[in-house]
Amino acid sequence: MENPFFSEFNTPFNTIPFDRIKVEHYLPALDEGIKQGLEEIDAIVGNKETPTFSNTIEALERVGPLMEVVSMTFSNLNLAETSKEMQALAKEISPKLSDFSNDIMLNLELFKKVEQVYNNRSGLTLNPEQSTLLDKTYKGFVRNGSKLNDSQKERLRALDKEKSQLSLTYSENVLAESNAFELVITDPVELAGLPEGTVEAAKMTAKEKGKENAWIFTLDYPSYGPFVTYSEKRDLKEQMFKAYGSKAFKNNEHDNQDVLKRIAILRHERAVLLGYKSHADFVLEERMAESPEKVFSFLNNLLDNSLPFAKEELEELKTYSKSIGGPSDLKKWDVPYYAEKLKKEKFAIDDELLRPYFKLENVIAGVFETARRLYGLTFIQRNDIPLYHKDVTTYEVRDTNGEFLAVFYADFFPRAGKRQGAWMTSFVNQKIVNGKNIRPHVSIVCNFTKPTESKPSLLSFNEVTTLFHEFGHALHGMCANGHYSSLSGTSVYWDFVELPSQILENWCYEKECLDLFARHYETGETIPEDYIQKIIDSSNFQSGLATIRQIGLAQLDLAWHSQDPKDIANVKEFEMSVTAKTDLMPSVPETCTSCSFSHIFPGGYSAGYYSYKWAEVIDADAFEAFKEDGIFHKEVADAFYKHVLSAGGSEHPSILYQRFRGREADPKALLRRSGLIKEKI
Repeated sequence: MENPFFSEFNTPFNTIPFDRIKVEHYLPALDEGIKQGLEEIDAIVGNKETPTFSNTIEALERVGPLMEVVSMTFSNLNLAETSKEMQALAKEISPKLSDFSNDIMLNLELFKKVEQVYNNRSGLTLNPEQSTLLDKTYKGFVRNGSKLNDSQKERLRALDKEKSQLSLTYSENVLAESNAFELVITDPVELAGLPEGTVEAAKMTAKEKGKENAWIFTLDYPSYGPFVTYSEKRDLKEQMFKAYGSKAFKNNEHDNQDVLKRIAILRHERAVLLGYKSHADFVLEERMAESPEKVFSFLNNLLDNSLPFAKEELEELKTYSKSIGGPSDLKKWDVPYYAEKLKKEKFAIDDELLRPYFKLENVIAGVFETARRLYGLTFIQRNDIPLYHKDVTTYEVRDTNGEFLAVFYADFFPRAGKRQGAWMTSFVNQKIVNGKNIRPHVSIVCNFTKPTESKPSLLSFNEVTTLFHEFGHALHGMCANGHYSSLSGTSVYWDFVELPSQILENWCYEKECLDLFARHYETGETIPEDYIQKIIDSSNFQSGLATIRQIGLAQLDLAWHSQDPKDIANVKEFEMSVTAKTDLMPSVPETCTSCSFSHIFPGGYSAGYYSYKWAEVIDADAFEAFKEDGIFHKEVADAFYKHVLSAGGSEHPSILYQRFRGREADPKALLRRSGLIKEKI
């Protein structure tokens, strides 16, 4: 069978022909893509003309198109639809990509040409986007070892290769542990308290696994979340909680303790080799936050404001638990259950009351309508675009003028081959080549509540905000309109990338938006106004506890990456020492967050998990602009589209944000929204 990567795709919008791609196609296509890329590098190096922005910087930006499409397709599917064959292949592909990157970044003759253009920048006439690309290219070489001597470069190659392999191992261990656990219930008495839809989904899971007269609960969040929130069986909640928290922390073949320590050690050694004090110093040089000291200061300031509230909230929960005959020694696995009961008592609202109003198809239509009202976008479902799984749905996206803007893939339900969590990614990045605007192909991948035999997919409110969040990332990718792929869409500073996603969550709390899509799946009744008010009233319920949880995770991330980790002997003890201030309940010995903290070890958030809270400050401030003028106000939306969504990383995010807002973000905006300070806008 002909390798699909070696010919024109001949698909709508030149989309990836998933239906024709087999596992055996990736490696030959990648090898050819790398070969072509290296030939293109040789051509740049061998060019006898004086190095210019065009023949060096722009030429370098265009290197390796075949390699890019193969690697993006493979890496995305290895997360969303993997298999043992894909995982085995990843161990071959990962070092090849690492070597290819290093073959470019450690090419001394190439760097000399880049450096010559960079040093001559005062004599160039560059627009802001070109200037940003020149800076990013030059710094990219320096930050990846171009100024090292030969022996140091060889060590860097070895570090990168081992690091990439260990990241794969870490992810595979977490996935294996997630898939290995099942809570099998055969006695209906043990289902006490669980919502009907959760029970029905567990019955369907058992049936799929060949078990009759049983209910199976897994560590996929649509199964795990409702179980620990509603089950009346404390011993089973404890079992589920410990299984979830002990992933890759069992001293078995899938244990991640040594893996993560080694990743942290390699990152530190790499940073020191490049002249930095730590991995965090290396990472934060290219962030809005700039340094670990600034991040620690930011987090400590947030902690000072939120910790008193968190302690009060926990005491309130303990008192409430005792008052209704619950345990006096509240454990971590008790918190979701009693928090949900207290929330219902205080606000007369809970997820099960709201679920019937959040049918997945309606929420999708709602987020599309939100994008239409804000930015004039329309989404047309296509049934002729190849899919990598039958659950995926594809859309053609058009802009306010009716012109083709993007391809959008939506993949919503859990399955064995899919990583847990939710994320946005791209199969094709936007760029302009020879005057042609190559439009992006963007995907969001989630793990939402599946439809059952009697009910459609009914989302929890948290799943609704997750969909809006990931769709915000997707908008950032779809609306991109830059010249260079490496500066386009979500290719921005990491602590700015969450702004488009987190700001969109705000619309979920607005009646004007909820009225667009929140309708009862059986009666068609619009969500009652008092329910919306209860959503708003309860939005800051336990916001102190939620805030210190995020601060604790961010501090744990920085602790792993802001020091030399070689002396950290015990992963669990180290974790407890770091989170002592933010973990207000006794640690559970069987659990360890670091072992399944996929954001920071295999993922891209190392020394960057603080970005969620950092971006929350910006998104809270940005949304105040919409609140002042109306949540669908055209001028505000147009400004956000122009200076944030379409601008990508064309300039420093502080410049782009000030163009949108007319000033820097107000740090108190987040505290106002969270109810942690009482102050008018």
